[in-house]
Amino acid sequence: MPSTRVADAAGPGGRTMSRLLHDGKFFLPGPTEVRPEILAALAGPMISHRGAAFERLFAALQAGLRPAFRTTRPVLISSSSATGMMEAGIRSAPTGPILALVNGAFAARFVTVARACGREVVELEAQWGRVVPLEAVEARLRGRRFAAVTVVHSETSTGALTDIRAVQELARRYGAVCMVDSVSGIAGIPVETDLWGLDYVFSGSQKAFALPPGLAFAVASDPFLAAAAKVPGRGRYFDLVEFDAFARRSQTPNTPALPLLYALEAQLAAMAVEGIEARWARHEAMRERVSRWVGAAAAAGVPVGILAAEGERSATVTAITLPAGVSASTVVAGLEQRGYVVGGGYGKLRDATVRIGHMGDHTVTGLERCLAELGGILGVR
Repeated sequence: MPSTRVADAAGPGGRTMSRLLHDGKFFLPGPTEVRPEILAALAGPMISHRGAAFERLFAALQAGLRPAFRTTRPVLISSSSATGMMEAGIRSAPTGPILALVNGAFAARFVTVARACGREVVELEAQWGRVVPLEAVEARLRGRRFAAVTVVHSETSTGALTDIRAVQELARRYGAVCMVDSVSGIAGIPVETDLWGLDYVFSGSQKAFALPPGLAFAVASDPFLAAAAKVPGRGRYFDLVEFDAFARRSQTPNTPALPLLYALEAQLAAMAVEGIEARWARHEAMRERVSRWVGAAAAAGVPVGILAAEGERSATVTAITLPAGVSASTVVAGLEQRGYVVGGGYGKLRDATVRIGHMGDHTVTGLERCLAELGGILGVR
């Protein structure tokens, strides 16, 4: 796969390091492109997950994950998909009804998981592609006591971005905890876990972290964990209280996926060279590039658009609406013939949109090539 070399930068301890960003062709909105160097790291040796070598590895992972989450707290690491940490949050949340902000498929997954865990859930819905208005959230919180609020930060099915800081503040004002799915957000979009006082936020390895699937990360506040310790029926495998206790001694409560942790170590080292603010800026530049391309295509007479509203658009994934009579499956297949992979629409948007995952280690240069091929299929001149 072709790559673009980034200028040398001072790495940890003053070392000079070079990092590779990919002009690759795999723009699926998760899993996304993984660099060959990261895949090679999967071949690390087996070690005891209860030994000193693992504890050193875990400590190194913490040093890399905390800047991504912008936290000084332990970052909990689970060898699972992010849905595991979604369920962990639900099982650990205070007893009582849950208010779920639903504006896409993954926000709806929060509802499904919560109900499967026996929780009462009230859904507050918005049109797919939009976010739930804050005034509507406050009205519901004012009208009834809720124990928790669930919200998706970057809705991968639509490309809509919710102001999670504002939702967290509303939840706290009305005595509820807030649980944030930032699976396609963290490492690509600003998340200030400590500054914003987030109760619980989780992510996954296969999105903006640009890693293979199979790892989930979460940060829980002290008050959230203290309340969780009093919740009955938290289960065993995804008990956040136990995850936190083990993390504080640089371990995981269950046998971890060691190869994935080696890949994570390698990727976090590269991310440290780039710097999290620069990483956010690169993702924002890719979002802006897609927006300009869509605007130019529409001005040229090709009726494409962006599903998410201006000001509510994710920097990691864009859902592009297609002209009438053009199916997403046809566009996806056409791009595949040209060597590019993008996502079709999700759920009820399956054939009306295509989704470009401009996240992880992708560059604006590589994205432009993908957009040029998309333009060739749609007749953009």
